[in-house]
Amino acid sequence: MNAAEVAPQGYQAVLGLEKYVRANVDHTVLELVKLRASMINGCAFCVDMHSREALDAGESSRRLFAVAAWREASFFDERERAALALTDAVTRLGEHGVPDEVWDAAAKVWSEKELADLVLAIATINVWNRIGVTLRLEPPAHA
Repeated sequence: MNAAEVAPQGYQAVLGLEKYVRANVDHTVLELVKLRASMINGCAFCVDMHSREALDAGESSRRLFAVAAWREASFFDERERAALALTDAVTRLGEHGVPDEVWDAAAKVWSEKELADLVLAIATINVWNRIGVTLRLEPPAHA
């Protein structure tokens, strides 16, 4: 199914969120967040798309590969690490929500507005992942 054709207004609403976060979240952090959430959610379409987009924007392959094991990798600064930890917590949202230590670490290095935009970015990629996984979107055979 092509959700954009079947439910164009709903699809456009999600695109509106996407446009907002692209305009308000640092591009490097946004691509790391999108890639990490997509890995957690098992969305091959999004992992492929966001890794290619990050490479095209000049991100290193070493850092992109390390997103899978970001806690053990030394390639990420404090703000990126806080964003990745928040991505993990929001994407795997359990019955107790986001742990205080994750939120506090993010709030320490991101302003309130930046943090709000980051949460919106994480929520948006999770919506895209759920669409992609549910509709079984596959990455293009040739990119």
